[in-house]
Amino acid sequence: MEKMNQALEKMKMLVGMDVEDEEVAPQQESSFAFMDDLNRNCTLSTKQRLYGFAVCLTTGIACTLLSMLVFFNPIKFGITFSFGNLLALGSTAFLIGPKRQVTMMLDPVRIYATAIYIASIIIALFCALYVRNKLLTLLSIMLEFGALIWYSLSYVPFARSMVSKVMMACFDTEF
Repeated sequence: MEKMNQALEKMKMLVGMDVEDEEVAPQQESSFAFMDDLNRNCTLSTKQRLYGFAVCLTTGIACTLLSMLVFFNPIKFGITFSFGNLLALGSTAFLIGPKRQVTMMLDPVRIYATAIYIASIIIALFCALYVRNKLLTLLSIMLEFGALIWYSLSYVPFARSMVSKVMMACFDTEF
């Protein structure tokens, strides 16, 4: 049992949680009153967090992969692909908590990437559910995929600047 506790503590440190995360932290004054309430009400054990993360991420990846089966029906593809992205995005909230997730998403380094990514998901769902135009849905899914890559790169140090420089070098058209 002791080895299991040590393994769980190592897993906590790996995902960025405090080792004493099981205890409820004292109330801090914050402008995120809603998020503080949400965090207090979302107290899960480490095992529950890991299960929630695994289930949410696996379901999100499964939806994204299964969307390839309906690729030639852009409306169904847009719905399943976007739903898979939302589940995968929400899975990390199990690991680090909803407040820290939102704080990291609204960090000045990635706020534009976050806004574009979430907006592209909304646009894709809007085009698939309400407009029901296959071309617009397909274009919005391509935008969503590009925004997903750019958002993901925002978590890797210097990745966006490196990709930008490579793209500029590849597509530099001086005559």
